[in-house]
Amino acid sequence: MLFSGLFLPLLLGLGVWQLQRAEFKQQQQGQWQQQTSELAWQQLVEQGLDAGRPVQLNGSYGNTTWLLDNRTRDGMAGYEVLTVFYPLQGPALVVNRGWVVAPRTRQQLPETSVTQEQVEISGRLADFPQPPVLAAVQAGSGWPRRVQSLPPEVAQDEVPELPGLILRLADQNQPGALRADWAPDRMATATHYGYATQWFALALMLTILTIVASYRKTAD
Repeated sequence: MLFSGLFLPLLLGLGVWQLQRAEFKQQQQGQWQQQTSELAWQQLVEQGLDAGRPVQLNGSYGNTTWLLDNRTRDGMAGYEVLTVFYPLQGPALVVNRGWVVAPRTRQQLPETSVTQEQVEISGRLADFPQPPVLAAVQAGSGWPRRVQSLPPEVAQDEVPELPGLILRLADQNQPGALRADWAPDRMATATHYGYATQWFALALMLTILTIVASYRKTAD
């Protein structure tokens, strides 16, 4: 009974917390969708950008491209291609166009050319690709440029106006997209509901075990 009294409120509390997180995510996604259709890119930047926010932009790709090294798909080595995009209004930003297979030798670089005509792209904001620990950033010259990571300050050395987030293209049908098969957001609304279900299930199991144990003790 003491064990149950300690852990049952904790399990129920965790379940309620996950439900609250799911509700917050739903409200946030709805707000983001509304702002995407109502606010221009410049206004979104001034308001403050959040990772995960959907964005639609009209503009054109530039010549500045980084090749993020050591990215694999289906056991094959390759690169993620990050190119600076210039909206018609507002600051430029880095766009992750997806993955491309690496050539057979390190002396070769993959083909990453993209139209510089005006296009419309959509995707979600994400963090710059940085290593989990402090690591030296390799210097280079010419474009495209191979890098092991791309901290925002390194990109801003080339294009000072860049914000602190990048854009991941929504899918492979976007202009300039390569293999843009991103993993789904691990903390989407459905994930929070799943966690809440698990916590409530554990609470139910603990309650049943406590009742069974109490019944056996009474019977003895």
